[in-house]
Amino acid sequence: MKFEPIGILHSCFKEKFGIPRQAGLVKEARAVIKLRDDPFMRTALREIEGFSHLWVIFVFHEHGSRNWKPSIRPPRLGGAKKVGVLASRSPHRPNPIGLSAVKLERVDWDAPHGIEIHISGVDILDQSPVLDIKPYLPYADAIPNASSGWADEPIVRTPVVFSSQSENAISERVKQGYTNLKKLIEEMLTLDPRPAFQKRRFPPQNDEAQGKKFAFLLLDFDIKWEIRNHQFHVLDVIDLSSNQVSF
Repeated sequence: MKFEPIGILHSCFKEKFGIPRQAGLVKEARAVIKLRDDPFMRTALREIEGFSHLWVIFVFHEHGSRNWKPSIRPPRLGGAKKVGVLASRSPHRPNPIGLSAVKLERVDWDAPHGIEIHISGVDILDQSPVLDIKPYLPYADAIPNASSGWADEPIVRTPVVFSSQSENAISERVKQGYTNLKKLIEEMLTLDPRPAFQKRRFPPQNDEAQGKKFAFLLLDFDIKWEIRNHQFHVLDVIDLSSNQVSF
């Protein structure tokens, strides 16, 4: 079998660290699917704007290894328990293919060099190859009484606080068009984007975690934050394109 991507996804997530574990958890996470410049694409997308949500089938192009293991440690379980890889959504699969349900924001039919599909609620790394797009059908795809198996525990969220310095930095970025930046940072950070081993070692409610500093990349920004008073405090939002010095 040989598959040719129909396009490339341009996401706000420039690195794997911080990407939400599932689609829809960070509603402000936006992306653009840039379809290849093919005259058939316009016909292939006919009537797509009638759907509110889409399934995006993509490739985990930076999953790190061609080899896969039959069991993994899901971050949802704190990395303390193994489950079968096919009973998980890990990117380290026999075939590194991802599936995400996203919201369709709009279609730019006249974008240069190929149609652009604007979506939100993504959990996909920047530059991911897109293999296919399918409409989300609530009557077929939503199963109200379905079981969530080992992932049935409620999602834990930690309060997020912004420093005056980060508020000022965000205000400047809003003037540049990043109108949803604060909400995007808050939605990401409240889910605790750290890997499981860091969550186990420094849970935000523990005293030894207080004052620990972390960072993640988002769009063109370096988000500096720390654990303080059992909350996540955003210290600064640094524009990497302006060559500012980080702490």
